[in-house]
This record gives sequence, structure tokens and C-alpha cells, in this order.
Amino acid sequence: MGFAVQRTSRSYVSPSAVTPCGTLELSVVDRVVGLRHLVRSLHVFASTAGRSGEERQQMSPAHVIREALGKALVDYYPLAGRFVDGPEGPASAYVECTGEGAWFVEAVAGCSLEDLGHLDQYPFAIPEGDLLPDAAPGVEPLDLPLMMQVTEFTCGSFVVGVISCHAIADGLGAGQFINAVGDYARGLPKPRVSPIWARDLVPSPPKLSSAPPPFPRMFQFRHFTVDLSFDSINKAKSQFFESTGQRCSSFDVAIAKTWQARTRALRLADSSARVTLCFFANTRHLLPKDSAGAAGFYGNCFYPVTVSAESGAVESADTAGVVAMIREAKARLPAEFARWAAGELVEEDPYELSFTYESLFVSDWTRLGFVEADYGWGTPSQVIPFAYHPCMPIAVIGAPPTPRTGARIMTRCVEEEHLPAFTEEMKVFEK
Repeated sequence: MGFAVQRTSRSYVSPSAVTPCGTLELSVVDRVVGLRHLVRSLHVFASTAGRSGEERQQMSPAHVIREALGKALVDYYPLAGRFVDGPEGPASAYVECTGEGAWFVEAVAGCSLEDLGHLDQYPFAIPEGDLLPDAAPGVEPLDLPLMMQVTEFTCGSFVVGVISCHAIADGLGAGQFINAVGDYARGLPKPRVSPIWARDLVPSPPKLSSAPPPFPRMFQFRHFTVDLSFDSINKAKSQFFESTGQRCSSFDVAIAKTWQARTRALRLADSSARVTLCFFANTRHLLPKDSAGAAGFYGNCFYPVTVSAESGAVESADTAGVVAMIREAKARLPAEFARWAAGELVEEDPYELSFTYESLFVSDWTRLGFVEADYGWGTPSQVIPFAYHPCMPIAVIGAPPTPRTGARIMTRCVEEEHLPAFTEEMKVFEK
């Protein structure tokens, strides 16, 4: 077969026990129309440690994960249902708990993971679509909360390809579910975290008066990935501490460097032109009710944090200066979220994002829990997200494949004319 992938089984995996029927309302954040999209990711398991040789022969990863998925869908039964549009279309969508199941595909590859360079460099030696589940027949993909594919390689390694609809879970929620599947796969009697639906925990402020966003422009973004070493990150942290007497996170440094490099690469003629950075902050700890009640909540619970500055200021600042801009925006989060929850943001809806080429959106995948998922063969050597959209300049913060350390910045945020300059600016940070 060479590098070909052969899908050997396709079917729905239903909950392994009886689950509730009926409809479930989504939260006001779940129903943001822009969140009704599919998030794709590859979870690479390069080691077959964790089970004995006899167990590995008797129990393939695909079989183990399929069985565990059926058990996890009892706890997370909405993921076995279907999205249904309400009277106002996707803006009033809800979940019909049908128990029909998640789409599950088993596949084998006629090569080793090493033959593919361990999927370390993009583009891969095999199309990523071959490692993700193909579409279920007769069902609109956006109506399916979850699809999975397990591809086994000749070396014993395997890749779990996941496609989920963002409307049913944010990154932390999706990571919580994947870990529940891992818990059952390792023989635990129940997940370590018990899930709750409780979408009423999320505030539902009055309808805001913002006009619908204009149809976004489609861009021809180029893929670019770079790894930042711990040394360069720690150096920037030290500089920030020396400058301000305060500490900052690796995330602060990674997005500061990326935003500044991209802004410099754009070379905007007018230094007073505004450039914008937007990232998505978890708000479970800011919910109006007792935050302890949010334990196990897996719905969308985040707030878009926006930083806006003149391009010249971002270009000319040192790294500590850009980090300071980001931290100032993070410090405003509790007050801004409280104003939104109280319905006081009457001019514009913070969840209705505006996509321009002068904007950069950042998604942080380092703390979602995916890298801790263990199906019995150890944790993944890397997780590869494909959270990209042709209208959205985006950088995804992740981790390089083990055993390397640092941060991996995966971007589709510049078109061809700005790619060389962006590449050079990002490399400067490592010097």
C-alpha cells in the first residue's frame, strides 16, 4: 500500500447503555453562529508502551478506543445526538438527544510512523485528510457533534483523528471528553471528571444591538510553523521581570512575539494604522454562580480578549512592551466579562468577531488536556490542530513533539507576499 491509508470499518458508535432522550438547549455562547464549525486535530501516539506485548496483540488501539467511546458517550450523551436548527436557524439551534452515536472509522496505514517523519513537518508525506474520518453518509457534517478515526501503523503506533463541532464544547470541554475516553480505555469504572451539561451556568444577557458582521473576506493564507525554545521564552520572561517587576507566562511571550513579527512583516504604510490581537480566555472562574458548580462543565465558556494598538507602537516596542499590552488586556477580563454578563455592552457584541487582514487571532492548545489523554499506550507524542479558516488570520500555540520542549507556533496568518518577512521576523526571536 505504500503510504496509503485504507479505511477498514465505518459505523456509528452509540452509547453502551440507555441514555436520556429529548432536547437540550444550548447556551448563548454555544449558539454564536461562527462557532457552528468543525475543529480538526490529529493525536499522534508514537509509543506502544503501557500494555504488555500479549495485550497489544489481542487489543488493537481502534478496538480499545471504540469500546471506550461507547462508554464515554453514556456520560456525554449529547455528543451522541444531533444538532437541529431552531425557528431562527443556527442562531437558535439545539441538541436532539437521539442516541444515534458518534461516527467512528477504523483504518490501517501501509507504512510506519517513522516513514512519515513522525508527522513532524508540514505538509506531511500523507494528506492529513487521510488520517481524519471521512464524512458519514446522508448526514450534514455540521449536525454531527463528533467524528473519530483511529489509524494504525505497521510499527504499532497509531493516530486518533478527531473532528468535533465547536458548538457543543470549547477546547477545555473537548479535552475533558477525550480524557474520559482515555479513562475508560485504561479500565477505569468512570471518568475522573464527571461531566455536567448545565448550560444555564453561562450568562444570557439581553440581545445586543450590534449589526450583523459583513461577509468576511477570504484570504490565501500560507502555512508556517516555528518552534520557540524554552531558552528564548525564559529570556523574554526575565526581560519582562527586569522591566516591570512582574512575571508573565510562556503564552504571553509566544503571542507577543508572533503578533510583533506579523505586524512588522505587514509593513503598513501608516504607522498609526490599528492592528488587533484577539485570544480566547476561559471564564469558568468568572461565572456569576459559585464557580465550583462549573466543575465538569464542557460547553463553550470563554470570552474574546482584544488588544488594539497602532502598528508603529507594536513594531518598535521591545518584547516586554508587547507583553505588557497583552497583560493589560488580560487584567481587564473580569470587568469586561461582568459587563457583558450584565447586558451593559450595548454597542457591539464581543462574540461577533470582525475578520480583517490587520487582525491576528490566537488559539492556545497547550492547556486543554489533549496531551494528557492516555488510552493505555501512554500519552501522545504530539497533538496537531487544524483550527484554521480562510477568513481568519490565526496562530495556534501548541507544543513540539516529545521529547523536545518549548512552544510550537502553527500559523496560517499571512499571504504569500508577507510570508518571507514573517518567517525571518519569527526566526529573529531565536537568535
